[in-house]
Amino acid sequence: MKLVFVHGAGCTGAVFAPQNVAFPDSIALTLPGHTTPGSPATIDEFADAVAAELRARDLDRVVLCGHSMGGGIALELALRREPRVCAIVMLDSGARLRVAPAVLEGLERDFDAAVEQLAQHFYAQPTPERVNASVAMLRAVGRAQTLRDFRACDAFDRLARLQEVNLPLLALTGELDVLTPPKFAIALADRVPGASARIVPGAGHLAMAERPGDVNDALRAFVNHVTSTS
Repeated sequence: MKLVFVHGAGCTGAVFAPQNVAFPDSIALTLPGHTTPGSPATIDEFADAVAAELRARDLDRVVLCGHSMGGGIALELALRREPRVCAIVMLDSGARLRVAPAVLEGLERDFDAAVEQLAQHFYAQPTPERVNASVAMLRAVGRAQTLRDFRACDAFDRLARLQEVNLPLLALTGELDVLTPPKFAIALADRVPGASARIVPGAGHLAMAERPGDVNDALRAFVNHVTSTS
């Protein structure tokens, strides 16, 4: 059983550096268009790309952990009953990922200013070091792909299909996440049969970077539970 991480909008697999250290056998994917050619514009297209990557790497019994937009991708693959995925973690994510119109307008009109502001909302404690790292990542991904990512999130809505999910699901969200607040995780746990929610104290939207120890402990417990019950 292997943990495979899928990042969120405007990011790369580098956001999971603390998880790659804690789980040396894990894989943090970087989606097409973020450092390599390709420009998926919907969650469906990203899910196609992740499924193709799992096949290309011949991975089986994957616990797919998606952050924010990546959580939507993980949920989409669960709904498709992707045979290589045996469980999913939705980290600071939800079944509907609406984006405030002001965020989309800002990214389109003044990308540099918008990402400076957006990065402040990634953390419960937005230290200069954390904010600068997130701004650098968003700028590296670039305006075009970051906008595609956020528009893909805005169009994503699987609330009506949550009862169809038949895989173990952990919804893990930062207590102080203002982008995908704890109520998103609680809704997943309430509507997906057998799912559970865990709130990470003191963490914002990038809980895996801000409180890596708590996130890693939750992931380890969930993987052990899936292993023992499968």
